[in-house]
Amino acid sequence: MSFIHRLADVSECEIGEGTNVWQFVVILKGAKIGRNCNICAQTLIEGDVVIGDNVTLKSGVQLWNGTRIESDVFIGPNVTFTNDPFPRSKEYPESFNGVHIKCGASVGANATLLPGITVGEKSMIGAGAVVTKNVPAKAIVFGNPAKIIRWID
Repeated sequence: MSFIHRLADVSECEIGEGTNVWQFVVILKGAKIGRNCNICAQTLIEGDVVIGDNVTLKSGVQLWNGTRIESDVFIGPNVTFTNDPFPRSKEYPESFNGVHIKCGASVGANATLLPGITVGEKSMIGAGAVVTKNVPAKAIVFGNPAKIIRWID
């Protein structure tokens, strides 16, 4: 059974069995969230977002349209996702170019991911990193711009 805190604002969406949605979370119509996820306080999930199973979203994360997060992913507090490479006030692209996080990846607190980035399976992004290009599977990256510092065995 899923748990949705009484102070969360959850529209018509799919939420898998065993997922917890905590206070002050906003989930817009159409979002798809898998099983056994933990959606921590003060997160926002737009409608064209897909989240796999066993995902942890820590507080202060906003997932914008076009974002895809596969299973077993950890997203640290206040990670910034983007989806528009040329944002302008009151001007919207025909489609949004969201971030894709592959299975088993982890993203550290306050990292920033630019539009269209793919983060490879089981990779790790260090806290505060600014990710400007794709991250290969099992890479550990950090810095601004994020660079590979080593690999996970």
